[in-house]
Amino acid sequence: MNNETNPDHPQSHDQGHAHPAPEAQTVPPAAPAEHPGGASAAGEAAPESLPDAHGRPAMTPEMKKAAGEIFDPNSTFESLGLRSSVLKGVQTAGFTKPTSIQARLIPAILNGHDVLGQAKTGTGKTAAFGLPLVHLCNKDEPFQGLVLAPTRELAIQISQEINELARFTPIRATTIYGGQAIRQQAKSLSHDSQIIVGTPGRIMDMHERRLLNFSQTRFVVLDEVDRMLDIGFREDIRRILDLCPPIERRQTIMVSATISVEIEKLARRYMREPEKIVTSSGSLTVSLVEQHYLAVQPWDKRRLLLHLVKHEEPALTIVFCRLKRTVDELTRFLNENGIAAHAMHGDMRQGKRNQVMEALKGGKLEVLIASDLASRGIDAEGVSHVINYDLPEDPDLYVHRIGRTARAGRGGIAWALVTPAQGELLTQIENLINAEIPKMEYPDFIASPKPERWRDVDAGGRPVVEIAPSDKAPKVNRIAAAAAKDVPPPEQVDTTKFPGGIVPTKLPPKRLFGKLPTRGR
Repeated sequence: MNNETNPDHPQSHDQGHAHPAPEAQTVPPAAPAEHPGGASAAGEAAPESLPDAHGRPAMTPEMKKAAGEIFDPNSTFESLGLRSSVLKGVQTAGFTKPTSIQARLIPAILNGHDVLGQAKTGTGKTAAFGLPLVHLCNKDEPFQGLVLAPTRELAIQISQEINELARFTPIRATTIYGGQAIRQQAKSLSHDSQIIVGTPGRIMDMHERRLLNFSQTRFVVLDEVDRMLDIGFREDIRRILDLCPPIERRQTIMVSATISVEIEKLARRYMREPEKIVTSSGSLTVSLVEQHYLAVQPWDKRRLLLHLVKHEEPALTIVFCRLKRTVDELTRFLNENGIAAHAMHGDMRQGKRNQVMEALKGGKLEVLIASDLASRGIDAEGVSHVINYDLPEDPDLYVHRIGRTARAGRGGIAWALVTPAQGELLTQIENLINAEIPKMEYPDFIASPKPERWRDVDAGGRPVVEIAPSDKAPKVNRIAAAAAKDVPPPEQVDTTKFPGGIVPTKLPPKRLFGKLPTRGR
């Protein structure tokens, strides 16, 4: 291994350890999967053993305890007050036991309360508000329910799950999102669905085109509200809520993995005495995920990723990058080296994004390379591994990323590729999750020396541009130089060159510097 590395990673004050600079390292093979009964986001499904091919780690006692805490042992869907046609959809989906957030959120919504709910990602928040929406909506009133989501993929996922749970009712959800033809979405709205699910930007667009109005809206749901605020939907959210009926005539539900001061401020303005329901201290699914970091030099990251995927052979891996450019470059690199990788980011055509999501949920993908924006919309069974190719600047995003594998009580594996400059980012993540992420070695991975033309990249993923010294004289501002010109004393001046022998003692106060006004041009 190349020893020319920086040994001084910032130290974590909470954990009392330092992250050393990258050395050659390995990840030992994952232990065989041992899991309790499988569960989906809507609730606990009939028990079944996950096959070892998923590559998930054996469930430790701590992981089993955390998995058990996701579900409410004292409740059933029948006890929550849902009508029989809704329960039939739940039963047909194979779910018998609600999660903790569902057991608390569903009765509160059915009783007419505004609700501000917080729960770990992957614990069934969609069904927690989707089931009461289906129960409460009137079949004869279009556009009664409005659900806002931060990404197109998440909006599609919410709509699909609501329609699946509502299959034995007349209630239907329609998805509205950017990237799809306006005419096609206008046609969807003409079906007068009771529930509209969409991204704030496209919802406002359809309203301004007079294709959608909020006069009949009785229920407003803001899903992943923390992420919507993060990515700039703040004003659209406020405009939409202002256009909806007043808080006395509507019910508002906000659900999120984290509840910030800004979210609470939004709730005070747009909700009526909301009931705050918190089923966890934060958005931490880390107790269900076996996490490790691999120290690596930035120029070796692609090779290490390829090495991991080829040697570990995970069933389904999601690799997260910061930049869309990195997503495309990494996807191309893996495909050129025999790994069937697919890209997912915001600049892709919506049709292509939909195809990738369908392939992911159908189990037809092995490796998905995704940007952060896409991470909120990825919810698929069988994701065994999450790899943070780039550490996110926001520690909360790390938690959301690794939550793609720990879905509703199942375990998973998360790896992070950490460069010497990212020790502080790793420490911030550890402080958030209140746990030390252990380092894993990979001795059979041979590091390479720094390429001659390599440009270092800072922790934010941007090249550090160094300006090489030059022998050329620096450029001079001619105006500044003229203003600073010294005027020689009169005794050193040839008076014959000046009319009347009068020598000026200073420069004129105003000069045109060669810029003379011309006429006719």
